[in-house]
Parts: sequence; C-alpha cells; structure tokens
Amino acid sequence: MRIAVFGASGRVGTRLVEAILTDPGLELAAAHVSPGSPWIGRQVGNTVVEYRPAEAAINAHCDAIIDFSSPSGSLYLQRMAGQRPVPIVIGTTGFAEADLAEIQAAARYRPILTGANFALGFTEFARNARQFAAAHPGARVSIEETYHRRKKRAPSGTSLLLARTLRDAQAAAGASPPEPEIHVHRVGDTVGINEVRFDLGDSEMRFTFSVQTIAAYARGALAAAIQLVESGLGPGRYDAFDL
Repeated sequence: MRIAVFGASGRVGTRLVEAILTDPGLELAAAHVSPGSPWIGRQVGNTVVEYRPAEAAINAHCDAIIDFSSPSGSLYLQRMAGQRPVPIVIGTTGFAEADLAEIQAAARYRPILTGANFALGFTEFARNARQFAAAHPGARVSIEETYHRRKKRAPSGTSLLLARTLRDAQAAAGASPPEPEIHVHRVGDTVGINEVRFDLGDSEMRFTFSVQTIAAYARGALAAAIQLVESGLGPGRYDAFDL
C-alpha cells in the first residue's frame, strides 16, 4: 500500500515517515512539506523520495494520504485533491466551523477520516467513557488534560471531543447536563494524559488514557489509513467510531 504524508516534517509527520519506511507492507509515496520549508530537496532515508511541496497530482500515485499539517494546510490539501476519490486521514485539529464545512463538502468525493486523537487505544477509552456517561446521566463530568509545555493553553481537540461525546451521551439518556469542565495543564515534555472524572456524589469514577511517545499517534493514524482503504468505504466524512 502506498501512503503519502502531508506535513511530513512535523512532530507526528516525521514519525509517520519512519513507520512507513520500516513496514515491509507499505511504501512511502510522497513526503510533503510546506512551501519554503528547509526540508525541501532532502532525501527521505535511503529512498528515492525527496521532501517537497504538495502537487496537484500526488493523490494519483498513492492509496491514501495522511495529513498532520495545520488547519490551513488541510484545507489546501482538500482543494488540491479536487474531486479525486483518494482516501484522506486528517489528524490535524483546531478547525473553525467554516473549515469543517469545507471538509464536509470535500467528503462528497472521497472518504475522509477525521480524528482528534489517533493513539491506539483512545477510541476504546472514549467509547467506554461514553457508555458510562449514558448509564449515569446525572453524574457531573469533568475532564483533565496534561500535555507538554509548548502546547497552547486552550483545550485540546481531544478534550473538546470527549466533552461533546459525553454530554451527548447523557442528554440522550434523558438528562440536561451542563458542559463538562475542562482543566488544562502543561507540564514539561508530557506527550499526553487525558482523564475523565464522573462525580456520582458519594463515589467517583475515573477513566485515564496516557500516551508515552509521539510515535503512538503516527502508528494509530497509519492503522486507521490502512483500515479506511481496506474497508472500501465510499465518499463521506467518518471518525474513529465508524471504523
């Protein structure tokens, strides 16, 4: 399977490239970086591939594209892809509502899988927390996140996804829950710790998910891309719960 990486010089993108190169069943189709990047022209490992800006034809030569760039970069990729049916996995977060509407429109032509957290195990973590929320609609929910000190102080896409998912689960069970509180922490080089707390009054339930290395996001996104291609899903916007 041929995979192109969009945002190949980023923290997750570099790990994606490494993961593809060490998997005998995969081939790196392209390693794309932003125009003006100092990586342009460099050889990728021992391959014939070079880091270069994205071109309109990249998706004609790959089975899937994995995007860990920026909101503006992700939208550029969708516009460049046009009506081509190539599957795209988006690990970028921080989209505005108008951005998401544009991605939704692009999904008319190809399967697009979006995710706030592709680390292996996160989907199960979120699914279990959602199931508990549905079973305890009166519980007060709070969310704690801890990431490295360089990450912006605003709640992450992971926490926002959890808050929306858990509130919807309680509402579907007949409650009128408040928005879950999100507590943000930035500590050292912490990769990622997400905790959901359910205050039941006389007791408390906690679900914790901890990521040890950046490579976990790359491996999860790569697994998602492979599954998206092999699933044969048609055009549409999907998330990890769909797979």
